[in-house]
Amino acid sequence: MNETRRAVLDALADGPISGPALADALGVSRAAVWKHVEALREAGFDVESGDGGYALTGVPEYGGLAIEYGLDAPYEIEYHDSIDSTNRRARELAGEGESNVVVVADEQTGGRGRLDREWSAPSGGVWASVVLRPEIPPAQVPILTLAAAVAVTRAAREAGVDAGIKWPNDVLVSVANEGSSGGADGVHGSVANEGETRKLSGILTEMEGEADRVSWVVVGIGVNVNVDASDLPGTATTVRELVGDVDRRSFLQRVLESFHELVADTDSVLPAWREASLTLGQRVRVETPGGEVVGDAVDVAFPGTLLVDTGEGITRVSAGDCEHLRPAE
Repeated sequence: MNETRRAVLDALADGPISGPALADALGVSRAAVWKHVEALREAGFDVESGDGGYALTGVPEYGGLAIEYGLDAPYEIEYHDSIDSTNRRARELAGEGESNVVVVADEQTGGRGRLDREWSAPSGGVWASVVLRPEIPPAQVPILTLAAAVAVTRAAREAGVDAGIKWPNDVLVSVANEGSSGGADGVHGSVANEGETRKLSGILTEMEGEADRVSWVVVGIGVNVNVDASDLPGTATTVRELVGDVDRRSFLQRVLESFHELVADTDSVLPAWREASLTLGQRVRVETPGGEVVGDAVDVAFPGTLLVDTGEGITRVSAGDCEHLRPAE
């Protein structure tokens, strides 16, 4: 958000203020104040003019300026009503040298998940991709993915959804007494055959760098918020289905604020991830590039390595598709 426009918005939120007083306080002309007020109105903010001057009386439900307003994290928002992929656009911005930008869309028309799987992203969800330039080696980037999963889980829980994390970053919700319906293979379909969970959120992290340094990282976050479950594969669930519609703007702000806090203190990520984990203590099967690993998930190590007790020792799994096994298996 333009810094002067942000200052105008903050001043309006504090109560009625006259145009001349606002111009003097910000060191701009009265015409500039009027232009900023009109721009805010065009963006959906309710700005009333009265005897006491301008006053902010309403904030849009969603949109770039609305998400930035009151956001306690140093991110600029680039908003789209519709886009093929927020991650694609974020990669473009990263290539142009941008940082701390979040690409947000009301809907995605061509989103993809891990392994190029289809990602269903209809209007009403939270679809956002964060552009970062962290000063870490590439091998440590997985900790950012875990941080995003923790941030989503926190926001979901605060909204009344009892969410947890399947290693490494799938945010799931228990649907006890319901059987799995299978479903499409993709970001909403990776929990097929698990029977007692549905997928609420998926995270896709992409990066560019050299052997010893990261150039940029894009963390794509997709959450089924105010979406009908019927618009998604049968293995998915939504906040709407579980607790009703929530304030999507506040939900995304909470995700971004929590994510920023965790990235600033990566030592806090693994304890928070363990607390939210649905995987630790479970018998798992992990399909890895080097073959299948089956055993009990006993811990997670920095930067996100799953420790699996196979009965013949501890196997460290840094990447793979994880499945929770039923006791009978």
